Formats: sequence, structure tokens, C-alpha cells
Amino acid sequence: MTLAKAPARTPVIPKRAMVLAAGLGTRMRPLTNSLPKPLVRVHDRPLIDWALDHLAEVGVEEAVVNLHHLPDLIRRHLADRTHPRILFSDETGERLETGGGVARALPLLGEDPFFVVNSDVLWLNGTQSALKLMARAWDSEAMDALLLLHPLAAAHGYDGFGDFTLDEIGRPQRRTELHMAPFVFAGVQILHPRLFEALPDGPFSLNVLYDRALSEERLAGVVHDGEWYHVGTPLALANTEAILGQHSSMSDQ
Repeated sequence: MTLAKAPARTPVIPKRAMVLAAGLGTRMRPLTNSLPKPLVRVHDRPLIDWALDHLAEVGVEEAVVNLHHLPDLIRRHLADRTHPRILFSDETGERLETGGGVARALPLLGEDPFFVVNSDVLWLNGTQSALKLMARAWDSEAMDALLLLHPLAAAHGYDGFGDFTLDEIGRPQRRTELHMAPFVFAGVQILHPRLFEALPDGPFSLNVLYDRALSEERLAGVVHDGEWYHVGTPLALANTEAILGQHSSMSDQ
């Protein structure tokens, strides 16, 4: 059964993960003319470090980082990182989009379920670790993909109409045209390698695979109860910095 609220089971944390870092960051220009978006700093930490630190905290051992725009800067930044250990997937010759990028990296990710994290999202855990929440909810027999969802009303830096609703037993459903949806996909997920069987040719979006899993009732979602930020533009970056700065000021008092 796919539930939006994680059942009370001991989490089995995936040992491998992928951080999607091959985007061009066009909406973040001019910052990304000379800096890959994953290295844009938020509260004096590069975005990619926020993601990797979360992965390290729950015991992920290896993280694959895909590369395209200004790849040498990312390689140098991560050269000394050991927790998690970093592997690179080179997409400098061709941008493969999210689905194609993960498909290219499958030989590095192994045969077990793995985390995938967008490098332009930042989250603060709520009552518990979001990644542990997902691990508790994961059911390999019933799921091929598990998405972290965040309430639209509390999604900082997001300017869309939402992505998913949840049905009466907690399964995600796509937003219908001309309607808003109460939940945003938070850019964090657990995927099983079998989801990538019978792949499309060339670059493709992970949305293609979500729709397949949805049609087979093998897509699930859990709702994040902490804070979440989409850092996709200079304005979103400034707003995120301001809010996190307020948090720091309050904690120092």
C-alpha cells in the first residue's frame, strides 16, 4: 500500500544516492555564467553541500554527481569529500535531462533502491529527518518510485500551481489542468532501478517514469513537515538567504 504517512517500520537507508547537478542554471544568471548552480552559496554553503550533508547524516555511503556545465569547478569542490564518497557521471558531451542522467549513472548506483536529489532544492528537517521518513515509507514490493512532497502553501521560491494531490489512501495523483494541487514535488526521491526498464531513447525527463509508475499504481509519496526552498532564481536565492538569516538570528538570542 502506498501511504503519504510513513508506517512505523525501521528505516533501511539506501547506501547510494545521486545528486542532479548537470543543469545550466539559466534562470540563475548572471551568477551561473561563471559558476555552476550547485556551487551557488546559500547561507555560506554551496547548494550541493546542503544535499550531500543531508545524505551523509543518514549514512549514505556513495553519491553520484552528474556533470555538464563548468564541470571542473564541481570536481574541484568535491575532490576532498569522503562522506559520502563522490563518484562522477560525465554528461559534458550531451545533456541528458533528469531521466537520461540517472539512466547513464545506473551502473554506478547498483541494483538496490537509491536516493535522487535535485541540487537546487534546500530543506530543513521537521519533526524527523525527511530522508529517514522516506526510508520508513519505502516498500520495494509495492513501489518503484517514492517522492517527497511539500505543501504548496509553504513552498518557498516556488511559483507554480502545485504538482500532486493525494487520494484517500495517500497515493499521489497529477494535478489536473486549470486546477491547483496542494503538494509540490520537493526534488527528493527514492527510485528502484527496475523503473528504468524499457527506457526511452536519448534525453528524457524523470516525469516519463513517474507517469509509468503512476499508471501501474507503483508511485508513492510522503509529505515533508519541515521547511523547503526552491533556489532557482536570484530572487529566490535572496529570499532564502533572508529567511535562513532570521533563523540564525533567533537561535543566537
